[in-house]
Amino acid sequence: MGARSGRDARGPLAGLLIAALVSAACAGGGLAEPEGERPEPSRQTASPGPSATRTDSTTSVAEFQQDVADAQVIAERYWAAQFKASGQRFQPIKRITPYQRAGEVSCGGEALPRNNAVYCSRGDFIAYDVTWSVAAFRQIGDAFVFYLLGHEYAHGIQARLGINNSFTIQQELQADCMAGAYLGDSVRADALTLADGDLDEFRDGLAAVGDDPDQPWFAEGSHGTAEQRTQSFFRGYERSLSACDLG
Repeated sequence: MGARSGRDARGPLAGLLIAALVSAACAGGGLAEPEGERPEPSRQTASPGPSATRTDSTTSVAEFQQDVADAQVIAERYWAAQFKASGQRFQPIKRITPYQRAGEVSCGGEALPRNNAVYCSRGDFIAYDVTWSVAAFRQIGDAFVFYLLGHEYAHGIQARLGINNSFTIQQELQADCMAGAYLGDSVRADALTLADGDLDEFRDGLAAVGDDPDQPWFAEGSHGTAEQRTQSFFRGYERSLSACDLG
């Protein structure tokens, strides 16, 4: 997946009330740790062998960092365009912070765990376990990085719009849809270029972060099964923000 400087993609945010950041919640949402028989990234940080290297050869930490930076730029341009189209001023998320150890970063006094990525409304930042993220990037591919950033950035947009669904799963599946819209619209606007296999990488990434099928949908922290997350993401990817129930 390649980032390009293209025209801004615009979508239907008009009419939505831009609210202040939600201050009651600590973490606006995150990605669950892969488990069970889902793709399990290796935790080693050295370059993987041939069996772990994707055909696009995206394996180095430098390439991962560049993809994170590109994804951030594209997300900020995209959401700035949506807010501008609705006559509102956009405030980018303040920072994106990698961490390596549990407890190294906290959100509202709560230590963030390993193997996760989170948007924290207290402080307005995204934090991610860099070891877990790089391992997933190496196993799944660079499209995972753009999805990961897009999903967490979507939680920041939900906070800015004052969206606070009754159940965690509603918040998470909506963020998946919004991430899909950001990516699909950016591809259609020539801000991103898909490489062969990128759509499969999105599917692999969503399969890796889906809930166990036995997880109750109403449980706190539920994100949705792999099937639900994939459906939500591609609904946004194909139909843009109008498919994401933003109001």
